[in-house]
Amino acid sequence: MFSCKISDELELKLLEVRHADALFQLVNQNRAHLAKWLPWVDKTTQVEDTRAYIESELSRFAKNNGFSCGIFYRNEIVGCIGLHEINWGNKHSSIGYWLAEGYQGKGIMTDSCRCIVSYSLKELKLNRIEIRARTDNFKSRAVPVRLKFKHEGTIRQAEFSYSIFHDHEVYGILAEEWE
Repeated sequence: MFSCKISDELELKLLEVRHADALFQLVNQNRAHLAKWLPWVDKTTQVEDTRAYIESELSRFAKNNGFSCGIFYRNEIVGCIGLHEINWGNKHSSIGYWLAEGYQGKGIMTDSCRCIVSYSLKELKLNRIEIRARTDNFKSRAVPVRLKFKHEGTIRQAEFSYSIFHDHEVYGILAEEWE
């Protein structure tokens, strides 16, 4: 099982079915905050939805095609981060993440992303990692900037949620650029 101990207070752990209740409660408590950015939040209405998501992510991990981790701060789940589907032929993938509102501004997501990027480029031997964020999500966009990703452009009207099209900013880093 994948895990990454970042500090005494911060650790990434592969999501397991046993995390479903706590993860659902976290989403529920942060529903208004998360729904602004993540369309799946409105479709997560019961713990069974979270359990099904975790089971599908464990299946993906078993197929060596990415994974999702819980972000644990002081032994409490405070968000999620994942390596999306891996393109093994071209050696690249992307990272997605979210964090409960009360835990933002502590460097938790930057440190979590740093761990996933290092693992992806050094252990999995991928060549490129991408992070996309909605243009208006400045907090999410700040993470790849802090990690020295290059801003590669804007994908216009990349996402349709709540009857509106949203642009995405694309950030990328190559193995040769990662320190």
